[in-house]
Amino acid sequence: MNLLELQGIRRRYGEVTALDDVNLSVPAGSRTAVVGPSGSGKTTLLRIIAGFDAPDAGKVVLDGQVLTDGAKAVPAHRRGIGYVAQDGALFPHLSIADNIGFGLSRRDPARDTRIAELIQMVELDPTMLRRRPDELSGGQQQRVALARALAREPRLMLLDEPFSALDTRLRASARKAVARVLSAARMTTILVTHDQSEALSFADQIAVLREGRLLQVGTPRELYLRPKDAMIAGFMGDAIVLPARVGEGFADCALGRIPVDDGERRGAVQIMLRPEQVRLLPVPEQGPQSAGTSPGCLGEVIEVEFGGSVCSVAVRLLNAVGEIHRERVSIRLLASSIETPQPGAIVRITVIGEAHVFPNQGRPDLS
Repeated sequence: MNLLELQGIRRRYGEVTALDDVNLSVPAGSRTAVVGPSGSGKTTLLRIIAGFDAPDAGKVVLDGQVLTDGAKAVPAHRRGIGYVAQDGALFPHLSIADNIGFGLSRRDPARDTRIAELIQMVELDPTMLRRRPDELSGGQQQRVALARALAREPRLMLLDEPFSALDTRLRASARKAVARVLSAARMTTILVTHDQSEALSFADQIAVLREGRLLQVGTPRELYLRPKDAMIAGFMGDAIVLPARVGEGFADCALGRIPVDDGERRGAVQIMLRPEQVRLLPVPEQGPQSAGTSPGCLGEVIEVEFGGSVCSVAVRLLNAVGEIHRERVSIRLLASSIETPQPGAIVRITVIGEAHVFPNQGRPDLS
């Protein structure tokens, strides 16, 4: 069952099209991440759902209730939607208790009990209720903002890049804590983010926007392993994209003959591999000729970027006798820092699993 339905949402600002015929379904109890480059329309979409902005056309339907349909719109404060902004937007002059309880009536005898429940729900110490926002860390402030949004028991939670201002380590821990809270509350959530790793780890469903258009919607695994085009592939993580000719379930490309995930396709296409699918094996010092008929292709390491546990390795492809490949192809791979070859080393490149063939690259060549 879908809690939220977006139907044909359009929004223009003068000559700029922010959203163009966006259709999206959000299942009840799920976590959806909306991702895309800057200016793709992510925040505009969130503001329209919240009621802070109005579309030029289209419908917003929440749990069967039409919130927006043309000129007809339910005001933001009557939508039953929680909203957490990028900076938390806490009131600096109020205590944490008063921030959390801001939307609760002071005449409600259960107000203090509810505030105490919420501070525990977001995994913070109740003694923090007496503090002010500037006495808390960034991650703690974001959890207070989440508690405030949960206070009125919304039907839907919107998170607008809530972790982007935090440092890397704190961002990961805050994301995990927020995910636990939302799961425990069985809260349907939409997260807007520009961080693909955040989207992959947080969401059940990912929607990719580009220039106001919704390009692909699916599970994190689907979008990572089966993106529709090279742009989506690159946005969801490092990708190796190569031209190839495919047929009978295999692709002939600069890396040799490798299996693909489309057994029906024929002709010239683009294929994608993720860096973790590619392995580097050292070639004996006698040179490429000593490698014999081993599978894979040869390459020369031209650059290594140390990254701690995982390093980025740039490799220039070579032919069977160690000469630069006629297409002068270079690829970037990932390798364990323990096994990372040095620049100038000759390596054998092997592929694990199947390459992905991008769909919708024109009509397949059936000749």
